[in-house]
Amino acid sequence: MRALLVVNPAATTTSARTRDVLIHALASEVKLEAVTTEYRGHARDIGRLAAASADVDMVVALGGDGTVNEVVNGLLHDDPDPGRLPGLAVVPGGSTNVFARALGLPNDPVEATGALLDALRTGSERTVSLGLASGTPGSEDEAVPGRWFTFTAGMGFDAGVIGRVEQHRERGRRSTHPLYVRQVLRQFVGEPHRRRGLITLEQPGREPVDDLVLSVVCNTAPWTYLGNRPIYASPRASFDTGLDIFGLSRLSTMAVARYGTQLLASSPERGPRGRHALSRHDLTEFTLHSKAPLPFQMDGDHLGLRTSVTFTGVRRALRVIV
Repeated sequence: MRALLVVNPAATTTSARTRDVLIHALASEVKLEAVTTEYRGHARDIGRLAAASADVDMVVALGGDGTVNEVVNGLLHDDPDPGRLPGLAVVPGGSTNVFARALGLPNDPVEATGALLDALRTGSERTVSLGLASGTPGSEDEAVPGRWFTFTAGMGFDAGVIGRVEQHRERGRRSTHPLYVRQVLRQFVGEPHRRRGLITLEQPGREPVDDLVLSVVCNTAPWTYLGNRPIYASPRASFDTGLDIFGLSRLSTMAVARYGTQLLASSPERGPRGRHALSRHDLTEFTLHSKAPLPFQMDGDHLGLRTSVTFTGVRRALRVIV
């Protein structure tokens, strides 16, 4: 098998020595070429070249969820085709690694490499669904190109938190769970629309849902991790179905205490619920509109401000070696 390893040298939890060990281990099983990313979007460009090449059977992403997202968008630049495109493998190297862990991979990069080698020897793989977020026709964001996401997207409060974290990372801070918790609190204090949101959910064949403050789109469960604790915003979300959405119409102090506690206690059987909570499962297409530009994120990457995003759940979009 011919494999291309995409290495993010800035990956949070992977040292140069660990990368060398992983490269040596993979090279013992496949014909391997390693490429180190040099700029934001480089992993996407590498994935696009791999998709167009007849000489690559598998692309291995060594990095966090942002690196994986870029590789996926490169591979699927010309639309999904699992039978033709190279398979994707993931070795986690970021701070959270939601996609890799949702696939059942160990969070440790060395152990995950061992699991990948076992999958290669046995021919183990699966085809997963993905989400596609695009500019909504007729909106001011109509020209925004579509982008794939592997596990989550969000508009509003959670995207604002991610934007705050990225500002700290640009100043040299490491992305840690305590940093995220602090930014959640600061986003809450500074959120001007927490009692009456600006977001409207539109879904074909159903009445719109107005005034959402928070909207989280999930392609799998868990939604994220707090350290080793999985957090389930949409427990029924799955790589085998369409998209799920979880929303809140209020973020008062009491609502945050209630739903925050429910999220911390969430499980595969039970997620947040209540009068101000919205939960919908296995959606193929829907749109989120906002009355004013709001932060938008995909796979934990802040993408700026949006007023309207159309989401599509695409089944069997990507072949994954796992």
